[in-house]
Amino acid sequence: MTTTAQVNAVLRTPPASPAAAAAYFSAGLAFHADVSDVASALTADGDPGFVVVDSRSTASWDQGHVPGAIHLPTALIADQAEQLLDRSVPVVTYCWGPGCNGATRAALALAQLGYQVKEMLGGFEYWVREGFPYETWEGPEKKDADPLTAPVDAEDCGC
Repeated sequence: MTTTAQVNAVLRTPPASPAAAAAYFSAGLAFHADVSDVASALTADGDPGFVVVDSRSTASWDQGHVPGAIHLPTALIADQAEQLLDRSVPVVTYCWGPGCNGATRAALALAQLGYQVKEMLGGFEYWVREGFPYETWEGPEKKDADPLTAPVDAEDCGC
């Protein structure tokens, strides 16, 4: 009597080939930026080579936003992008957080207008949770890093 080994849920669908995996993950990096990488580029000396666009409402912007970001709500992109953005400069969009697809909609609208664009994973929520400074209508603010999202005693997570 032979028994067939049970395959666990992880391997029920086999992993992609290394070449397919490399293409997939490479494409993901072409479309997404990490909050920590965006913060590091914005605080380094010199021009980061991109602009950050907050695609949320004015009330959300006033509550808090990434320093130096351009406020361009998704609904206004078609009418205002050309006045606020340079097509030769890549754009990084963000919205509230991982539970919101506003940054994705903004990135799509900008790409359809001819802009090079990436989406900042984690949005404003993870910007704040990772302990980066932000601006509100009342001025600058900063919270301690959440140890579940960012290293407490290191400059970066090492990934």
